[in-house]
Amino acid sequence: MILKAYVLPHPPIILPEVGRGEEEKVAKTSAAYHRAAQEIAALAPESIIICSSHAPLLRSAFYVANAPHAEGDMRAFGINSVREEVEYDQKLVERLKIVSSERNIPLEYTHVEARVLDHGTLLPLAFIHQYYRDFKLLRLGISLLKPKAHYDFGRAVAEAVNRSNKRTVFIASGDLSHVLKADGPYGYRAEGPRLDQKLTDIFASGELERLLELDPDLVEGAQECGLRTFQVMAGALSETDFDSELYSYEGTFGVGYAIAAFTPQQELEEAEKREEQEDRGKKRGAGKADKGTNNPYLKLAQDSVEFFVREGETMPTPNDLPRELVEQRSGAFVTLHKDGNLRGCIGTIEACRENVAEEIIHNAVSAAKYDPRFPSVQPSELDKLEYSVDILGEKETVDSRDELDPERYGVIVSSGQRRGLLLPRLEGIDTVEDQLAIALIKAGINPDKDYKIERFEVKRHERQ
Repeated sequence: MILKAYVLPHPPIILPEVGRGEEEKVAKTSAAYHRAAQEIAALAPESIIICSSHAPLLRSAFYVANAPHAEGDMRAFGINSVREEVEYDQKLVERLKIVSSERNIPLEYTHVEARVLDHGTLLPLAFIHQYYRDFKLLRLGISLLKPKAHYDFGRAVAEAVNRSNKRTVFIASGDLSHVLKADGPYGYRAEGPRLDQKLTDIFASGELERLLELDPDLVEGAQECGLRTFQVMAGALSETDFDSELYSYEGTFGVGYAIAAFTPQQELEEAEKREEQEDRGKKRGAGKADKGTNNPYLKLAQDSVEFFVREGETMPTPNDLPRELVEQRSGAFVTLHKDGNLRGCIGTIEACRENVAEEIIHNAVSAAKYDPRFPSVQPSELDKLEYSVDILGEKETVDSRDELDPERYGVIVSSGQRRGLLLPRLEGIDTVEDQLAIALIKAGINPDKDYKIERFEVKRHERQ
């Protein structure tokens, strides 16, 4: 069954490695993307279908990638550090071949370009893989056939999923119009905002059949790239009742980025049952909750997040804190994890408040609410969060890379007003070269230019 369907855009600039600071201009899109990825992880699908407007485009047939696995990167955008791998769901390919043949739908299940992921597929995977990897992929392409043909293809996809009896998520990967601003890459045309208004209205209302009725002249003038993938999704959802929600829309760079979700009624009912079971479990365990730590730094961070999420305001500094929290000043980072995955991290390089306690309180709130990579922490997540607090030591200027050690030292790189920090002992960052490269990307500093390097040690507080 299709558990949920999403409209997702694929702007490379949304990745920090590509945007180098520009991604902050589409923070709403980024937050909505993380929300969708976290929802997909919670659904734990066996298969994910991505219909991409940048997969091979065929004139009179639909493309299905037919290979054991694929990989892709962002080297076309000048970035070597972003790379994704995925295994294809070849059994689902076989099901789709059978259904398409029965319905006389032209299908090309080919090895051509199957092993290389297009960026319309890679971008959703880059977000999903931050939270979930235990799935196989079905990768689809669009055609130049009529809207109704795309809709019928979507219906065939849904039937193939039903016959496979696999828990599946469907993703329509495509941007909206490309002519929203005169200073955008494609200039301005009046059709751009008009089409985007219609599309976002359709996504919000769930009236997906209207995707087949849009004025062809309006569509052509808007220079969209996702409509056909949306029409395939509409067909995939055509035989189920569903709720719809428009998560976000932005046109910051002259191209429309929309994120929307469509939840079949059956999944809504299952989700309600799960919530009821969780509520019953919480009631049975009421009064038995354990903070899980006697560490005052962690307890302060956790109390700060829970107070803010539940009360909507910042917690006052407690009166019974240890002296080192109220008499010392230092920069501090608060990191949140959920189910082993990063859920937020905000900090200050130098002391900005009266004492360490206030530094932790305010940075904990920021990690939960204002990290642009993630949506705000919800009350239902509080019991699942793990905390760590890093108290930063004094900074030291580094004259040689030989003085760095990613296990012992954090690093700060700076050039003019640009500044990037990376904490020590981060998973997957084992070399000085990796540590500096990521810090430079975060700062938006060209590695070929001169920049200053500083190191610092941290005292890390985390649950043992």
